[in-house]
Amino acid sequence: MKRSACIDRKTSETQITLDICIDGSGSYTVDTPVAFFSHMLELFAKHGLFDLEVHAAGDVAVDFHHTVEDLGICLGQAVQQALGDKKNIFRYGEATVPMDEASAQVTLDISGRPFLVFSAPALQGKVGDFDSELVEEFFQAFVSNSAMTLHINASSGKNNHHIIEAVFKAFARALDKATQTDPRAPGIPSTKGSL
Repeated sequence: MKRSACIDRKTSETQITLDICIDGSGSYTVDTPVAFFSHMLELFAKHGLFDLEVHAAGDVAVDFHHTVEDLGICLGQAVQQALGDKKNIFRYGEATVPMDEASAQVTLDISGRPFLVFSAPALQGKVGDFDSELVEEFFQAFVSNSAMTLHINASSGKNNHHIIEAVFKAFARALDKATQTDPRAPGIPSTKGSL
């Protein structure tokens, strides 16, 4: 049985429906009012082999913050829900991805402990009309709602688009590894017996 979840979130600022299948093939339909961020979600689905459907509307006339943050909330909740009891998962994942002059390393632990370390010193300013600072806001919302520990280190890069793209591709590949099941390890991958 494929692991999947659907989150429907409606506030006075955003309206989001997000469906994910962790055991997917990388197919996606992403419709948000933030074009650059839609592209990042498409990369996430493709490189993580997640089936993803997202429909979002938000108060982008104010700015993109609410929409991007709420997408992080929804994706975190959906992944948490899709993982269910977390039996047999590898739990840990890591990936390093280059994008031309940029490189990003992501390590994560499906630990039940939300924590974000975000190091991207060159990531400043905008990509088109997208504020680069919103990338960290997205991942903070994701970890808070997925209860994961996530370390992101964008160690090199000059072009914001390249840096952010490397981060999302590495995140997708690390999450794919961590969510896969290990036939050698029955039960919960923790000496505590729970995650």
